[in-house]
Amino acid sequence: MHTLTAKWASGIKTVIAIVSISVYSLVSQAAELPDFTQLIEQHSPAVVKITAVSKGSAVEPQRSLPQDMQGLPDIFRELLERRQAPRDRGSLGSGFIISADGYVLTNDHVVDKMDSITVILNDQREYSATLVGSDERSDLALLKIDAKNLPTLILAKDETLKVGQWVVAIGSPFGLDYSASAGIVSAIGRSIPSAHSESNYVPFIQTDVAINPGNSGGPLFNMDGEVVGINSQIYSPSGGSVGLSFAIPSSLAVDVVAQLKDKGRVDRGWLGVMIQDVDKNLASSLGVDKPMGALISELDADGPAAKSGLKAGDLIIKFNDHAVNTSSDLPYLVGRTAPKSKVPVVIMRKGKQQSLNVTVGILPVSPQEAASRPASAPAQNTVDSLGLIITPLERSQRGGAEAGVVVQQVKPGSPAAEAGIQPGDIITQLAFSDIKSPDDYAKIVKGLPKNEPQAIRFYRQNRPVFRSIVIK
Repeated sequence: MHTLTAKWASGIKTVIAIVSISVYSLVSQAAELPDFTQLIEQHSPAVVKITAVSKGSAVEPQRSLPQDMQGLPDIFRELLERRQAPRDRGSLGSGFIISADGYVLTNDHVVDKMDSITVILNDQREYSATLVGSDERSDLALLKIDAKNLPTLILAKDETLKVGQWVVAIGSPFGLDYSASAGIVSAIGRSIPSAHSESNYVPFIQTDVAINPGNSGGPLFNMDGEVVGINSQIYSPSGGSVGLSFAIPSSLAVDVVAQLKDKGRVDRGWLGVMIQDVDKNLASSLGVDKPMGALISELDADGPAAKSGLKAGDLIIKFNDHAVNTSSDLPYLVGRTAPKSKVPVVIMRKGKQQSLNVTVGILPVSPQEAASRPASAPAQNTVDSLGLIITPLERSQRGGAEAGVVVQQVKPGSPAAEAGIQPGDIITQLAFSDIKSPDDYAKIVKGLPKNEPQAIRFYRQNRPVFRSIVIK
């Protein structure tokens, strides 16, 4: 009996010892976890909520017919496009104040094509914001509110992140104001597909921080309280966080903000090449011992690369003293290079390494970009009798047209809207008169009679289209 009691007591002591070790281990681990309270308390006042509303002031190119309906006869296509009445839409996102006099940084997709933008501060003060400039390729937009002595956040000029490092996000997911979430950096330099199937100019920071709709444009902090990223995208089959979120590096945002402040747009470097990755066998045939670099598959005959001596079949392995490990590295390296700069480029050509000096050009803009950002040349600032605001056609925007004017904005319910005209369309002819400049266009519009259908010819997605338009 006494023996059993002793064994039982010994067993209890063993259990207590195991529990004590477990509790100590948990306490020890908890002590090692970071405390985010001071960071959040100190920096959340500079984080803002952004609401934006579009009154349907423009018929967007994205509202054109789906791909599987592109083969419809023109008469049905025209009827369907004319029935696409503009609708009000809203947007909700986050942002943060970067200067005490009211500059606010957010995502381009939060405020894109919006008529009114409201910035709501942590203390519930509300301000109407002006769009200083936006950049679709980096998904960044700069706003200005009329306020002073505001709390601010610091954009890290060199984020120097490492995988596994703790990061914190603050924003308004699903409209839940000023929510904080934390996690670690999962990867850096991620190249993910863009919404417009263009080359990606952003080496995204991937994290497992809980980011949801409404967090867009909000800051991503390191443990020193610096903004190392701007939350931009998530991967999610459900629409909510699954631990795959992507942020724009602050080092890229610093340059974008400077250009938006200075000129309302961002100019990027451009080579004028089409590139691809290489596999093991292709690498061997090109004279390298492993897959690497960006292989030039095609060049723009008038582009900077061709003029500098680069050729199809060249494998770019280094650009401006930076290694090009995969083809996705090159667009970012070229894009961040100031136009007109002369930079060294190392290539493999016919199995031999060569060095060239390449003068970088300026990345052309698409008609859609030109329609949504300030034009470099003079443009109309009022809606004409067709219901349009137009800009001059630049060489990089031609899209199949040799001359004409680019539609920047379409007024809802106007003759142009009823005819199905969209921003980005290039008008080349009106009332059977050729249009070569904004002056030609203005003279023709001024002489149009009312209540008489007139033929209008324009290019959309490299395709010429005729419609009729009536001034009432």
